[in-house]
Amino acid sequence: MSSELMDALTILEKEKGISRDILIDAIEAALISAYRRNFNQAQNVRIDLNLGNGSMRVFARKEVVDEVFDPRLEISLEDAQNINPNYVVEDVVELEVTPKDFGRIAAQTAKQVVTQRVREAERGIIYSEFIDREEDIMTGIVQRQDPKFIYVSLGKIEAILPANEQMPNEHYKPHDRIKVFITKVEKTTKGPQIFVSRTHPGLLKRLFEIEVPEIYDGTVEIKSVAREAGDRSKISVHSDNSEVDPVGSCVGPRGNRVQAVVNELKGEKIDIVKWSEDPVVFVANALSPSKVLDVIVNEEEKATTVIVPDYQLSLAIGKRGQNARLAAKLTGWKIDIKAETEARETGIYPRDNEPLLTADDYYEDEDID
Repeated sequence: MSSELMDALTILEKEKGISRDILIDAIEAALISAYRRNFNQAQNVRIDLNLGNGSMRVFARKEVVDEVFDPRLEISLEDAQNINPNYVVEDVVELEVTPKDFGRIAAQTAKQVVTQRVREAERGIIYSEFIDREEDIMTGIVQRQDPKFIYVSLGKIEAILPANEQMPNEHYKPHDRIKVFITKVEKTTKGPQIFVSRTHPGLLKRLFEIEVPEIYDGTVEIKSVAREAGDRSKISVHSDNSEVDPVGSCVGPRGNRVQAVVNELKGEKIDIVKWSEDPVVFVANALSPSKVLDVIVNEEEKATTVIVPDYQLSLAIGKRGQNARLAAKLTGWKIDIKAETEARETGIYPRDNEPLLTADDYYEDEDID
């Protein structure tokens, strides 16, 4: 084997990050394959590589037996002991069978197999890198698109952004830089396949982690996210530190933190509300920006009836029911909204001996329009 090939191993290890051992194994497999194919041999063989001078030798491995049935794989005890008297039955004898003109043939085959193994190793490295990035955010560059997918370069690999994961208010052009959420990493015969999203709620969560140091360090926690991508989203936040305002932390000075997220999502409106373990308070917060008079809770059905002032009814429900729908997703509670007049007529409001919600009972959230 030429010293040039050995030098190439060193270069590949440095430039591709592929272990030298992987490359050596690939070369040995290539030489064994070349020997069996080109010399019509079916022996169990081993390749001995001398990494110092680049030389190689082929050894046939034969089992010592009392009676030989296949001379390609077996050797008699008598013949084995002629080589070394210490051999016994079931030992393995190695005999050098290196053909004189094996070098040229082996080099051609080795090149093909090494190339394949290098490609497989690179794919394995990329897969290992990206499988740890599932449910994480990365910045990519739009490369091209077809009717089903947009292809986004993530550096070493091209990710797929399916049509149903694209934001309806966005138009993508080649060379656009966009942040994407990695939803799935699959190992296929053609290499790793990476799927990304612009609509996943996880993208919104990760963007806030980037923009808000208090979320990144754990002082503030995002409890839940409800999102209708490209239009409006709600997030609930909480802090165990009573001196920290979780909503204010996410909004940032002059709204610059949440505005950075809004800009990345091309104007998607975001409501930030304070989480509470009390469903009465949490549901009232989640229906912001509308004001709530009372929340009646049905624990068994995990449902609530919310009473709002008549003039707030349309605001509480939202356009095409969006505000109520997002609030239900955010809290995990079913929400039935009723106007104050209707509630009084049906006798469910006000409740006897039950304190009503006041302005101090719910948290004024921040709404970025």
